[in-house]
Amino acid sequence: MVSPALPSPYAALNLDGGPLSAQRLSHLSPVVLAGLVRLADFATAVVTGFALAMLYIGDAEVALDPLHILVILLSSLTAVLVIDLLGLYRSRPLAAFHRNLPRLMLGWASAFATAGVLIFFLKAGAEFSRVWLALWFVVGGLALTAERAGVSLVMRQFTNSGRLLRRAVIYGAGVLTDGLIRSIEMDHGAGIRIVGVFDDRTDERLRRDGATRTRLGTLDDLLDVARAMRVDLVIVALPVAGEQRLNEVTDRLSVLPADIRLPAQATQIRLSPRLYSHVGPVAMIDLYDRPIADWDVVFKWLFDKGIGLLSLILLSPILLAVALAVRLESRGPVLFRQKRYGFNNEMIEVLKFRSMYVDMCDATATKLVTKGDPRVTRVGRFIRKTSLDELPQLFNVLKGDLSLVGPRPHAVSAKAADRLYDEVVARYFARHKVKPGITGWAQICGWRGETDTREKIEKRVEHDLYYIENWSVFFDLHILAMTPVALLRSENAY
Repeated sequence: MVSPALPSPYAALNLDGGPLSAQRLSHLSPVVLAGLVRLADFATAVVTGFALAMLYIGDAEVALDPLHILVILLSSLTAVLVIDLLGLYRSRPLAAFHRNLPRLMLGWASAFATAGVLIFFLKAGAEFSRVWLALWFVVGGLALTAERAGVSLVMRQFTNSGRLLRRAVIYGAGVLTDGLIRSIEMDHGAGIRIVGVFDDRTDERLRRDGATRTRLGTLDDLLDVARAMRVDLVIVALPVAGEQRLNEVTDRLSVLPADIRLPAQATQIRLSPRLYSHVGPVAMIDLYDRPIADWDVVFKWLFDKGIGLLSLILLSPILLAVALAVRLESRGPVLFRQKRYGFNNEMIEVLKFRSMYVDMCDATATKLVTKGDPRVTRVGRFIRKTSLDELPQLFNVLKGDLSLVGPRPHAVSAKAADRLYDEVVARYFARHKVKPGITGWAQICGWRGETDTREKIEKRVEHDLYYIENWSVFFDLHILAMTPVALLRSENAY
């Protein structure tokens, strides 16, 4: 249950998986889960095939000859393809494998049909042991069953914790919403949990308009909820006829790291079926997509952890040297900790080498550092100019607060022309749809350092949004490769 101390609209949310503090757990992509189970099935088939060949034949050279390798790999691949055609990589069959065990064994049997065909056409009957084939069929089938039983247990745990459900909120509590919710709730395989409906109209006006759903709050409340818990999908249930209001709402919602959809029923215009996506049985028009999703999340995570750890190891002598220089020049701690906005406006603590005198440190960055700033030490000027003060943020990357590449995180009170950044740029918080990074597209394009004018922060946000909309692993590699060059030619970092 949600704690009674939580303010409205949180207390009324249709939450699953425990208290609000547990609702930030990320949604596990069905695409990634299915891919991992495919890989596990293939590995199980291949490993049992080779292991039994080694044990039965007893001669590694014979067991690992090209014919055995070809038959085992192609037969295992065929099994995975047939199991996929039988629909056994979807979430519901994965969670209830015992009901689908006959179909799983049918897919496994296809591996041996393939093996038989290959051996026959290759005229290699004398090269293969029928006992080994029989053992592979039996032991491999048992191994596959055991593996799928383990997957089923894990899937049930994920289901109970709500990590397999996409949490959705709806903006708009009209008649369109009633039918929308009924359709989604009737499709138990949709994997969608509606956690609340929001609308800026008063309850009295909604009743006059024929709405039957209770709203939890306004658009501002929806944004607060989406930042306090995990929201994967926002459905804007407004008629397209109200174009101005629809534009206002979607523009404000676009800062969230969530998919934003418009029900196809909201417009009388009928588009090609290929242009629609579906939420359960309901056709939707895509307004905004989460910038990094499914396998992209995995690739980004591996990129950050792998290169981050390698960089930390290779740069450790420089880290130690800078730490010693900071400590010798002025008293106080070597590291400086600063609160900054992270992914989805979450508050994170970023590590830096201290570049100012202890009694002059400005943790909230209420005053920007300027050229010749007396608060900055001699060592501090050098490490700020070369960005060596940012190196401890590699620990933030390994912790998961930062990425190697992304929009730079700003201090909470940072200003441009005496105004907070979000007051200067309307879509400023859209930068937080992805994790912030140690370096970014804006930095290598020259928009690094002091942001004392409106133009500088506008250009920085413009480049950050371009990065988010065009992200790829190769783009990240390009930015990393160009960062040292950008540091050498930078003139506005003090």
